[in-house]
Amino acid sequence: MEFLGDAMMTEYQVICADSHVNPPPDFWQDYLPPALREMAPKIEHGDDADYVVFEGRRKKLNLIGAQAGRDGKDFKMEGRLSDMRGGGWLPDERLKDMDTDGLDAAVMFGGGPLATSNDDLYIESFDAYNRWLADFCDYDTKRLAGVAYLPMRDVDESIAMLKRMAARGFRAVNIPAFPQSKSLKSMETAGGAQVVALTGNPHGELQYDDSSFDRFWAAVVDLDITITIHLGARMARWNEPRFFLSDLLMTKFSMAEPIAILIFGGVFQRFPKLRFASIESGVGWFAFAAHYMDMTWKKQRFWTKNGLTEPPSFYMDQNVYGSFIHDKPGIFTRHLPGAKNIMWSSDYPHSETTFPHSRESIADLFEGVPEDEKYEIVCGRAKRLFGIG
Repeated sequence: MEFLGDAMMTEYQVICADSHVNPPPDFWQDYLPPALREMAPKIEHGDDADYVVFEGRRKKLNLIGAQAGRDGKDFKMEGRLSDMRGGGWLPDERLKDMDTDGLDAAVMFGGGPLATSNDDLYIESFDAYNRWLADFCDYDTKRLAGVAYLPMRDVDESIAMLKRMAARGFRAVNIPAFPQSKSLKSMETAGGAQVVALTGNPHGELQYDDSSFDRFWAAVVDLDITITIHLGARMARWNEPRFFLSDLLMTKFSMAEPIAILIFGGVFQRFPKLRFASIESGVGWFAFAAHYMDMTWKKQRFWTKNGLTEPPSFYMDQNVYGSFIHDKPGIFTRHLPGAKNIMWSSDYPHSETTFPHSRESIADLFEGVPEDEKYEIVCGRAKRLFGIG
């Protein structure tokens, strides 16, 4: 591999801080407990598409998260497993695509648990997915770094699973942006159960700043785990094109809310070593958010009886990280308070991915940026945050 310069004598040059796996819908048959495997999704091959059959529903295979290698005009929303790049679930194919794209390592996120309202199946599907991902990354642990998925509906349950994931070698876990309701029966649809694995319940009685979660944050710090979120309270309605573009924008900004709750609620003050990453959120709004929180805190902290001892931007720079894909404004604001911890990503194989032109995209984004600063954003920060290498 080429090196960025004498000061950067490392085997890594470019690390993607956010990429994705697309495990085939029938992988559950091999990873769920035997008693639950008959309940798992199955694939049926139709004349026009592959269908996922699950809990009485039969739906065409969704390809929204598997557009790598296609131009926008050629995006295909539904189809067959063969329409998806094998790098989504085959580690050897993934490494080939990473070589093509000029990536030395990548952090792997995915779909998480099953969209089911069956409580036993739901919670076991977290463990099944995480074990599948661990096996995927074991193919080359120096280049593939997995992020486990964790439910947040019961603190004891979350801590127990967190410890199991740490024992399996995970250095990061993804949690819902807000705590989840304890019962899946509050979901209108089974699909809603999968959505709340990423969003949680923003209107719930308890939020992450409540002291009842402090045992969880303490365990995270003790285990040296990085916490990530991948959505806020909004999810893009990909099946409703009228709303998709505006929704996609709001999914980025909505991730400011859980960050603000953690900051103003004193979580980062109580746990200064807690690392919290807002993934695929973009980072151009980080500096604005930090500045706005500082200004409002200075004026409003007295009547709200806020107990922070430092301004919010301090905790943004101490504890909060963010990843972006195309975000020149984020790079321009990297020296402003609150925007220190930013990381580049390719978002492979999603529709916003830079694949197979990531090196060209990086060259354009970082034109005029000093090499040492560029290195931190495209490699060094993610390497440390996710324990790569």
